[in-house]
Amino acid sequence: MSAVAAGATHLETDVHASADGVAVLSHDPDLARLTGRDVRIDQLTASELHRVELGAGQGFATLAEALEALPDARFNIDLKSDAAVAPTVRAVLEARASERVLVTSFSERRRRAAVALLPGVASSASSGRLVRTLAARASRWPRLVRRSVHGLRAVQVPERYRGVRIVTRGFVASLHAAGIEVHVWTVNEPERMMRLLDLGVDGLVTDRCDLARRIVDDRP
Repeated sequence: MSAVAAGATHLETDVHASADGVAVLSHDPDLARLTGRDVRIDQLTASELHRVELGAGQGFATLAEALEALPDARFNIDLKSDAAVAPTVRAVLEARASERVLVTSFSERRRRAAVALLPGVASSASSGRLVRTLAARASRWPRLVRRSVHGLRAVQVPERYRGVRIVTRGFVASLHAAGIEVHVWTVNEPERMMRLLDLGVDGLVTDRCDLARRIVDDRP
């Protein structure tokens, strides 16, 4: 809600499955970091997760609740487990939200499973597909790049990985030539936001959408 109030139109979130097969919004697979409890998301039912106190009167929300509460927002959903695929698909279909959802996963198998059940849904590259794309770009064959991203809408990458710069002007241009958007995570510093936008990236995944919104609005 705070992100939407700050001007965000696209919301990035991770999804796990509860013990009773409900898609639940959570980055972590367990409660250790947030509550100090040594229990996993998939060991509690959605009802039990609703009662977990996360501070400031907040608790866990299901994907269905988020889609219903924010009908104008677009969701970027990272499937964090195999068990999350079916309940995520169910929540998206029941909300008739396929056109405002992008599904992704580090797992290509998981990504493909969701896309197969959500015809026409937007999707971004898994880790394996990204490696193929980087290799294709290194070959300097645009045809190979297009083949490596076939069926995708976007690639979502860090600016650097293990000290190696991924996002360059050439990288962005080659993906754009293949009809693919480039989204970069996680960018919280204004100077980095401006530099990446100058390179032509299409989206910034950020914890500071208030800053990003102002920077985007101030650009010509």
